[in-house]
Amino acid sequence: MIDNICFASARDLAAALRARTLSAHEVMTALLGQIARLNPKINAIVAKLPDEKCLALAEEADRQLARGECVGPLHGLPFAFKELDPVVGFSMTRGSPIFKGFMPSEDSVLTERLRRAGVIPIGKTNISEFGMGSHSYNEVYGTTLNPYDLTKSAGGSSGGAGAALAAGLLPLASGSDLGGSLRNPANFNNIVALRPSVGLVPSAPVALPFLGFTVKGPMARSVADAAFLLSVMAGADRRDPACYPSDPRAFAEPLERSFKDVRIAWCPDLGGLPLDRRVRTMLDGQRQSFVDLGCIVEDAAPDLTGADEVFLTLRAWHYWHTLGSLLKDHRDKMKPEAVWQIEQGRNLTGDDIARAMHLHGELMQRMSRFQERFEFVICAVNQVPPFDASLDWPHEIDGVKMTTYLDWMKSAYWITATFCPAISVPAGFTPDSLPVGIQIVGRYRDDLGVLQLAHAFERATGFGKTRPADA
Repeated sequence: MIDNICFASARDLAAALRARTLSAHEVMTALLGQIARLNPKINAIVAKLPDEKCLALAEEADRQLARGECVGPLHGLPFAFKELDPVVGFSMTRGSPIFKGFMPSEDSVLTERLRRAGVIPIGKTNISEFGMGSHSYNEVYGTTLNPYDLTKSAGGSSGGAGAALAAGLLPLASGSDLGGSLRNPANFNNIVALRPSVGLVPSAPVALPFLGFTVKGPMARSVADAAFLLSVMAGADRRDPACYPSDPRAFAEPLERSFKDVRIAWCPDLGGLPLDRRVRTMLDGQRQSFVDLGCIVEDAAPDLTGADEVFLTLRAWHYWHTLGSLLKDHRDKMKPEAVWQIEQGRNLTGDDIARAMHLHGELMQRMSRFQERFEFVICAVNQVPPFDASLDWPHEIDGVKMTTYLDWMKSAYWITATFCPAISVPAGFTPDSLPVGIQIVGRYRDDLGVLQLAHAFERATGFGKTRPADA
């Protein structure tokens, strides 16, 4: 029996729908009620279809099952795609008034896969403008607020997805991650999100397929549900030449595993990043949890020298290439951080790009050697807990001034530069009841191992079970 549809496991909901012990109409009705009650407060889901259209789609999903049609593993589950994803039938503004009203003519590969798996698209999830920065506000849809504290940020750029899951508006969500856009909102909203290994989930269409820093990944209220969604998202596609062959079915299997004598590198601040004292205290309190799982936990940090230059250079180059043409006619419609970011890319030389790529190769080699000794690295997801939603970004951490809108995100984007899989899992709450997550980083292409350790930690601690007071 499923007592609370809005917070039920996506795996359980999908199984109940296939068994016809629960109808898609019942699921949709419950979630629409939750959306009507809470979405006006948190502003997580945007561009939503009218309720009657959503219910009609759910009824058709029920008729398909009644006719005995072959359906996908996510059949009948309501879904809202990230606003950056092209989804036919829904606007794609990228959080910018420049693209207000734009309707894509084709689905992305991810959208196509999720439709084929049976989700019912009902809307989009809010983002930061162009996906830049980890605070979801824009001039088209406004600011997404944190369900645990409506005065705080929900993170970003997948902030709408994170807040929607935390508030019980959706059973699953997808997002994308360049500098932390999956992990940061998961951390702020007490949910789970995996940044997969580069090449596991196809990203087509993408302008620079081999740049590799942006990935798409799953978000959920549990590690098992995130793995369940990954089993649909993962797998090579000829339209993304950067993808490698894999067997996504492994992610749908049970995640239990022994971690006896598994060696872990413990480095909450990645060797010296400033951490808010509340974050440091929460993470330090979780070290024993990994010891209790049987792990050998040692103080050690990978040498991430050059990660800043690698990430910031190639990120700026990416945005100049993809958005630079907008500056001439639309500068006044873009937030200052976007203009600054694009102009940083405009000023780069070929030598700058070559140097960043060379440093990147060295960084990845050092990380690989480090991981020969340590199977996992444990560190902070965010260097701060959820901050005031009226801010543009945190300007200081533990007495250290942040000079750009990216500086406070280093604990996430330094890991991005390694191309390794990394997951954010709930790890507790600050004294003022704000969520704090922990980041588990694995070896390249060992996404299953990352999910398994995250699952073990989740089961041992149970922090993800604490829901927002109003939900």
